[in-house]
Amino acid sequence: MSNHALQARRAAFRALHQDGCFVLPNPWDVGSAVALAGVGFKALATTSSGHAWACGQPDGAMSRDAVLAHVRALAEATDLPLNADFEDGFGVDPAAVHESVCMAVDTGLAGLSIEDASGDPAQPLRSLDDAVARLRAARSAIDLRAPDVMLVARAENFFVGQPDLEDTLTRLRAYAEAGADVLYAPGIRTPEQIRAVVAVADGLPVNLLLGAPGSMTVGQAAALGVRRISLGGSLARCAWAGFLDASRAIIEHGSFDAVAAAPSGAELNALFADRNNASSAHAPGQDACP
Repeated sequence: MSNHALQARRAAFRALHQDGCFVLPNPWDVGSAVALAGVGFKALATTSSGHAWACGQPDGAMSRDAVLAHVRALAEATDLPLNADFEDGFGVDPAAVHESVCMAVDTGLAGLSIEDASGDPAQPLRSLDDAVARLRAARSAIDLRAPDVMLVARAENFFVGQPDLEDTLTRLRAYAEAGADVLYAPGIRTPEQIRAVVAVADGLPVNLLLGAPGSMTVGQAAALGVRRISLGGSLARCAWAGFLDASRAIIEHGSFDAVAAAPSGAELNALFADRNNASSAHAPGQDACP
């Protein structure tokens, strides 16, 4: 990817955040990224959970090197801007987060998120001071390598079983002051919670996680001031649901009826044919699918 093309992607990604509300779906591999681009989405985001499941691992178990390779593969898979779920920044301290984010920026992404979850069940959230220091390190890395990359700050309270709205708002306010471009509190659901986050953002774009049964619509989220909507691992879970339902029907009932609604091989081949033709002059070895 040329520097000009990358700058154009990043500029387009920033422009999406200026007004309105867009959906940022989460592919889990190259094939799903290409398919989502073909459907007509304007940007994509990785999902740590979807990637981990595709590799036979639980969410959070993938190494930094594996995640960087995954982000690079998805950034190269389509012409769309890519936002990376970069978990906690892959560093034991702010200096290590700075190093990891520098490496992430070099993969060709347009944005990345840093979360404040600790991974410690006894204390699932990092202290505010620690979280802010890590976010400042990420901001510094982005400013050093590519200032046009967007930094997303995630307050994980509702995700880790500590649904304290006031603490969430305190954290998001501090993350905005630390240099976040987008604020994100995955797990908030009610209009009141969303309005409170939008108010604290004070003009910064707010990301909302949707995809659970009974979720509000894109129009309803937009009316509350949300700028972008991501799906997390929801699409990956949909794919796994179809796979597991069909597999269980075969093993438990000897029935193949569950595969009746699946697209044909011809349909899937056609979906990826244009990409294959466009890359027909690729160098040897690029057939491998990360």
